Amino acid sequence: MITVGDPRRVKHRPGRRNSCSHGFPAEWEYPRRHGARRGGGRHHGRVAGGSTQWQGRSVISKVVSLLDAFGPTTPELSLGDLARITGLPVSTTYRLATELVEWGGLERAEPAGYRIGMRLWELGALAPRGGDLREVAMPFMQDLYEATHENVHLAVRDGLEALYVETISGRESVPTRSRRGGRLPLHATGVGKVLLAHAPPEVLTAVVEGGMHRYTPYTVVAPGHLRRALTEVRRQGVAYARGEMSLGSQSVAAPVQGVGGVVVAALAVVLDQGRADLRRLAPAVRTAAISTSRALQERARLTLTS
Repeated sequence: MITVGDPRRVKHRPGRRNSCSHGFPAEWEYPRRHGARRGGGRHHGRVAGGSTQWQGRSVISKVVSLLDAFGPTTPELSLGDLARITGLPVSTTYRLATELVEWGGLERAEPAGYRIGMRLWELGALAPRGGDLREVAMPFMQDLYEATHENVHLAVRDGLEALYVETISGRESVPTRSRRGGRLPLHATGVGKVLLAHAPPEVLTAVVEGGMHRYTPYTVVAPGHLRRALTEVRRQGVAYARGEMSLGSQSVAAPVQGVGGVVVAALAVVLDQGRADLRRLAPAVRTAAISTSRALQERARLTLTS
């Protein structure tokens, strides 16, 4: 057995972990050599096949960088891809990826790659913010889908993006960019405008200062126009987006309120631009959002009194 103060580099042996281990080597197992300097800027140099940016960084930050390399456009990555995207040495990438596979965070993908594993899906399902909201909203989302047979979306704000908690679509529904667990910008979507309209002022400032990408010719990118649109969202109780994220699609969204009337989510219908008048769908969307709000507030009340 080796102590924390032992200066030797310890080879991690996954098969001999004790029952308290989570499957990752602790940071002290890989101490920096005497005299080694911390890395400077990103990709300013290469050391042992990796970037100097990782010198002195914790193992956890390296594991997070591996997981963060995966996305909607990169669902499967080879070992070389992971090393290139993260800037980690191939040997370190292989070691951490192997341990993530053993834990279930990653899975092997043929012929020689990796993909996100089911263990992360299990953990994600435990997040109360999305799970409780989805459970409460689902019956009303299903009613809204049955009434419209169009895409129904439920989203929350996460930073400067709309995070989609749940989506319902049918065979005849217009294709959309959104997916469960996906993210889209606040300024170019119906749900995003609702969430942005009810967010603290500093959120809008950050969105504007960060630069608003023009996805189509109809995307609102002028700060003054966006502010006026958000004022209308608060006044009318609904938000409209017509061809702003994708040409040919349109949406109408309404706020979902939690305890104290705080807007915690947005509910929307997304459909083909020539299929129906959004204003005629707005009352149905608002009704579903209000019903979800009442059910969410009632659940919170029962939780407090139990």
